[in-house]
Amino acid sequence: MKRRIKDILAALVYFLYEKGILHNRIRVYDIDETIDELLRTEKSMVRFGDGEIVMIKGVDLMLQKASPEIGAGLADILAYTHDDLIVTIPDIFTTLSDHRRESRQFWKDHLLFCRKTYEKYCNPDRVYYSTFVSRCYYFGQDRSRCDRWFAKIRKIWENKNIVIVEGTRTHNGVGNDLFDSAAGIERIICPPKDAYAAIPEILDECMRCGGDRLFLLSVGVAAKFLAASLFDAGRRVLDIGNMDMEYEWYVRKASGKIPLEKHDIVGEEANRAAGYHEYLAQIRAWL
Repeated sequence: MKRRIKDILAALVYFLYEKGILHNRIRVYDIDETIDELLRTEKSMVRFGDGEIVMIKGVDLMLQKASPEIGAGLADILAYTHDDLIVTIPDIFTTLSDHRRESRQFWKDHLLFCRKTYEKYCNPDRVYYSTFVSRCYYFGQDRSRCDRWFAKIRKIWENKNIVIVEGTRTHNGVGNDLFDSAAGIERIICPPKDAYAAIPEILDECMRCGGDRLFLLSVGVAAKFLAASLFDAGRRVLDIGNMDMEYEWYVRKASGKIPLEKHDIVGEEANRAAGYHEYLAQIRAWL
């Protein structure tokens, strides 16, 4: 019964948004516009998904405990005050018609409980960009668009030296060609849980990298703060979140969410046994 009532309320709230009855001052560029902005400019990007929004409300995530300090910091970044550090949020405020059924329900539920957080902290004078730029496969009703999206995304780091900042299990680009267009790859491996506490060490290691490096962050909530700090230091940084997982599902033509074998490989010995020699050679620091 509780689920049924929640579904009805979520559908009602979303209907009011769609019809413009509830005031909607939040504007979001779509996926193509987001990718094109990253291609034609040297702007950096920090992404907010559902997890970061609920953490502003003080809710723990699986891999990061909430705190007032983290919540206030996230709210400050979400306010989007820098022209060249674009902020992405879920593009869910005008239509979900292009989402598959499970995704539509998830975001209706999310909006039911979190819409006031968006309304309170999003900057009404900014147009945001789409968080689905890094999660463009699973949600979609029409997945044929991913061919175009991923082809364009791979051009963002074409012929660039990149530094991937990621957790111990993530293995961005391992076993696929997502980053094959890059000129070179270095990796900084971060704690898989509560990485916020390790931000000073991660940031120090990032700043030891060459000034021409493009940083790609895949380290949860900590990535928001790292992106802001690296941007302030004059580096270009893109918070890509779980893009590699979406790309794997896209390559495999998965019908739904499937586990990836590489996410079970942890530590130097296990990576060597798995044959991930190139991955190991790219690591400049284990933190």
